[in-house]
Amino acid sequence: MGTAERSKAPGDGAVTRTAVRRGTQAPDRDIPAGGRAAVREGGTARARSSNRPLWVEEPARRRRLPDPVRTAAVRAVLIIAVTLLQAMVAFLCTMAGSWLAFPMVISSVVSTVVATWGALDVWVTRQVWNQRNGVVSTPSSTARALRRERRRVRRQEKVAARAQARIRRRGGAGQLSHP
Repeated sequence: MGTAERSKAPGDGAVTRTAVRRGTQAPDRDIPAGGRAAVREGGTARARSSNRPLWVEEPARRRRLPDPVRTAAVRAVLIIAVTLLQAMVAFLCTMAGSWLAFPMVISSVVSTVVATWGALDVWVTRQVWNQRNGVVSTPSSTARALRRERRRVRRQEKVAARAQARIRRRGGAGQLSHP
């Protein structure tokens, strides 16, 4: 898409219009990609953009927290919010010289202890969940090596069981001694 630019002619002082081509500049943000062609062809951009979805779903950047960890996190956030609210009320009561200041300060101290417990609860719950539900499988993970070893042992056992079944089917031929 070009833009019109004014320039002076070298000798006569008359103004001429020249079209300049945009190459490396950013595209117009207000015109959809399909809309440029529609505008050039004389159509409207709305006719083409009506088929576009309202939003495009993007994949999540991080995995969702496990349910127990998420529950502990929500609980901790609520406790911390109540603690901050109590601290603010205690401060305002103290500034106003209200009789409610002392009970609010005491409850704020208790709430601070409970909020600290809530934050630690999130951390402990996450650690316990990770420990119970395995290690994230990365190439250096010991969990992957253990699984690989177990699969190898299972395959060897299957091969040995098939060999024993084959010997039994042949009636014991080829066996040097009987168990």
